[in-house]
Amino acid sequence: MITHLSGKLVEKNPTYVIVECNGVGYFLNISLHTFSLLPSDENLRIYTHLQVKEDSHTLFGFMEKAEREIFLLLISISGIGPSIARTMLSSLNPTQVRDAIANGEVATIQAVKGIGAKTAQRVIVELKDKVLKVQNMDEVSLPSNNTTKEEALSALEVLGFNRRQSEKAVDRVLSQESSLGVEDIIKQALKNL
Repeated sequence: MITHLSGKLVEKNPTYVIVECNGVGYFLNISLHTFSLLPSDENLRIYTHLQVKEDSHTLFGFMEKAEREIFLLLISISGIGPSIARTMLSSLNPTQVRDAIANGEVATIQAVKGIGAKTAQRVIVELKDKVLKVQNMDEVSLPSNNTTKEEALSALEVLGFNRRQSEKAVDRVLSQESSLGVEDIIKQALKNL
C-alpha cells in the first residue's frame, strides 16, 4: 500500500522516526540498523511496510530495500511478529541475519530476545532458500555517534526490556568502552539481557 516516503525528517529516535510529507507527519517504527543509516540532513527517502490489524495501522521504516525484504520474510514465519523481527534487525544487521539463516546458525538467531530454539529452527528451515535471493546485501552501515545512554535505555524499553535490567546492562557496556554510539550500546546490552 505505502511503499516509501520521501520527505523531511522531523524527529529521529533509535526506535522511531517522524517523516513529514506534504504537511502530514508519518510515525515509522525502525530498527537500530535503519537508525544508524539515517542521513544527517533533513530530507530522506525511507522504504516502508504498512501492517494493518483490526485495531491499528502500523508503519515500519527501512533505509534499505534489503532490510525491508528480510523483515517481510521474518514476519512471514509463524511465531515471529513485527516486534520480534525489529528486535532481530536491531541485534543483527540484515547481512548477519541473512548469513545466520543461510548457514543454519540456530544459536545466532536464538540469541535474539523472544526467539526460542523451535522458532529459530523454523526460521532457518522456511527461509534458507528465500533469504539468499534478497538483493543489495553488501552495503555497510556506520553507527551514529550523536547518541546518549538515555536514548539507548528508552530504545531497550520500547523493545520490551525492564528499565532496571537495561540500565545495569548499559552501565556494564559503558564501563568497558564509553565511546560507543547508541546502536553499539544497545547491541552489546542485548547480548547481556
